[in-house]
Amino acid sequence: MGFNNWNSTHCRREFSEEMVKGIADLFVSKGLKKAGYQYVNIDDCWAKSTRDGYGNLVPDPARFPHGIKALADYVHARGLKFGLYTSAGTKTCDREGFPGGLDHERQDAKLFASWGVDYLKYDNCNNEGRDARTRYRAMRDAIERTGRPIVLSVCEWGENKPWGWAADVGHLWRTTGDITDSWSSMLSIVKQNQALAEYAGPGRWNDPDMLEVGNGGMTATEYRSHFTLWSVMAAPLLIGTDLRKASAETFDILTNRDVIAVDQDPLGRQGAVVSSEGGRTVFSKPLANGDRAVVLFNETDGPTDITTRASAVGLPAASSYTLHDLWSKERSVSHDGLIGASVPSHGAVMYRVGAEGGVATPPSGTSDLSALTPTSAGNGWGPVETDTSNGEQAPDDGSPMTIEGVPYRRGLGVHAPSEVTYHLGGACSRMTVDVGLDDESVRDGSVVFRVYRDHTKVADSGLLTVDAPAERLTADLTGGSVLRLVVTDGGNGRTSDHADWADPRITCA
Repeated sequence: MGFNNWNSTHCRREFSEEMVKGIADLFVSKGLKKAGYQYVNIDDCWAKSTRDGYGNLVPDPARFPHGIKALADYVHARGLKFGLYTSAGTKTCDREGFPGGLDHERQDAKLFASWGVDYLKYDNCNNEGRDARTRYRAMRDAIERTGRPIVLSVCEWGENKPWGWAADVGHLWRTTGDITDSWSSMLSIVKQNQALAEYAGPGRWNDPDMLEVGNGGMTATEYRSHFTLWSVMAAPLLIGTDLRKASAETFDILTNRDVIAVDQDPLGRQGAVVSSEGGRTVFSKPLANGDRAVVLFNETDGPTDITTRASAVGLPAASSYTLHDLWSKERSVSHDGLIGASVPSHGAVMYRVGAEGGVATPPSGTSDLSALTPTSAGNGWGPVETDTSNGEQAPDDGSPMTIEGVPYRRGLGVHAPSEVTYHLGGACSRMTVDVGLDDESVRDGSVVFRVYRDHTKVADSGLLTVDAPAERLTADLTGGSVLRLVVTDGGNGRTSDHADWADPRITCA
């Protein structure tokens, strides 16, 4: 969460040291810092058009007379973080073409670290057609070599499908081209980004580009939809308007803490589309406490009723459900599981929905995990299966679960990439499980199993292939709120990655 000047200024004269300092001050005075915004980032055109005699980048003395380090110090003094921009090419993206970072990665990373940079947006222009993974890994390695923690934003516009490879390169990756301040641009980007929910998670985010809220090209209703959709998609929230000129309405949208809490929920799941028909779309995002964020989105040119059910958005059966409208702040109860609203044209209604009485913690003693109800279940192919292998298509189409000839009666059958979560409520202490590829997989299946207590990894199988016996994992769950069972592919694609969590047992107080 933070700010980037590009959408409001591009390279015009108002992009300056004075502007950036003013934004940092407003973060504090207008409550943005308290709402969670941290990063004050500057984009292209901050440097002179040539490097100095030592090959170093030089700040433009007209825009930044006191230099970048002094500006970073100013931002840090207000308890905020500072971000910078360059390109993984010979020149940056502006038509003047400022020096890029290609083949200067070590030198530039060292310079950025010395200035106190906390975030680097690394663009994709003038890349000479060189392999994207190689270019971005070079900057990743250079940053790591400095010893300074710097968030790396892989801004290659989704051209090389970074969601499939950038999780070990950067912390976020652009999934689309640049956004513009229009309804059609925003809507197009939503449709591209919403299909990639399975690839996002803590520390690895799909980035549909910066916010346009407040720049004047959309209505207030459309800007609320924009902010709502970015939040349900767990997208980075980088303000793209000049806050020195922003209206009270713009600040109200940007500081809606209930909506921000959905975006920043510690479970770190991107909301997925539950249904979409005739311009009416329902999103559901699982939350760490077992609730669901549900968005009813109307892209049509007239008001319309949109409805869904608690079971459809992944909530467990309950006698009733609490609905908290995160924009109107109204609260209501659904006794039949119906979730709906009349949604204005180009509008979005966002509910936080919980099963009445909250989510039950697992029973005391040692239990079969597969007998418990997960709070969320995402799978690479088909649904997660209970006590059978993964059949890839319809529910209950799996086969008996076996790993290297050993049969298992209980467990979860998944297909990489997969993530299944359970609410622990701090009540559990230990989990044991055998993991491996099901015997129905063919020779090229390979996966990695990981167990997380909240965001802390507490067990890791390492790479397992079809000829490996089951691996026994033991995980310490003490004090954890959420149990996350994650399976990733082994780096050779998802083919035949039928993965079994076999005989999972959980011990709770």
